[in-house]
Amino acid sequence: MLLAIDTCGSLGTVALARLSGDAADHLHVLAEIELPGKTYSAQLIPAIQELLATHRAPVADLEAIVVTSGPGSFTGIRIGLSAAKGLAEAHATPIVAVSRLAVLAHKAGTAAAALDASRGEFYFGDYSGSTSRESLLSHSLLQQKAAALGPQLAIGEESVAGPAPNAAFVDLPAAEDAIRFALPRLRARDFDDPVTLDGRYIRRSDAEIFSKPKLNAAGRP
Repeated sequence: MLLAIDTCGSLGTVALARLSGDAADHLHVLAEIELPGKTYSAQLIPAIQELLATHRAPVADLEAIVVTSGPGSFTGIRIGLSAAKGLAEAHATPIVAVSRLAVLAHKAGTAAAALDASRGEFYFGDYSGSTSRESLLSHSLLQQKAAALGPQLAIGEESVAGPAPNAAFVDLPAAEDAIRFALPRLRARDFDDPVTLDGRYIRRSDAEIFSKPKLNAAGRP
């Protein structure tokens, strides 16, 4: 039994699935629940409890928890990771954290993906080589990347279609997609350390960007 959490975007999802073999077609998604944005702190845990109760699956029966660790909403990332870590702690349940960009590219079958990061910037992930690279791009830089990649770039938001008109447009990834992406790591038992696990923020938070530096006794930063 597998639980997945994705609270990185404006719409969150939690999913419960059963894996009965090694092949991808042996994955059976039992249910997925949508969570409206800005409700994650209040609704995430009740939604998980509802999923588990409906399918008579106690937390102890979870073989692993898959959590999308960003990029996206800083608050949403923290809530999702905190919930995953809290649930995992009671029974030492393994955790697999995945990138939302990588899940989007996997869903579309492309070499790269881009998401709106607001303020005219975009999260970009390149998975064409042996090492994945994720970064924050300006409008003009994304245009350049998109022109070179064409349909090998996946997007899921209309706001990204401007600089990337020829990209492959697919629905934004959800918790179910995160499980499918994580299958190779789940089979290999390639789990994350919950103690050191952190979000894929890619850029600094608003609090860090707009905070004023503290002054010392001499009135200097």
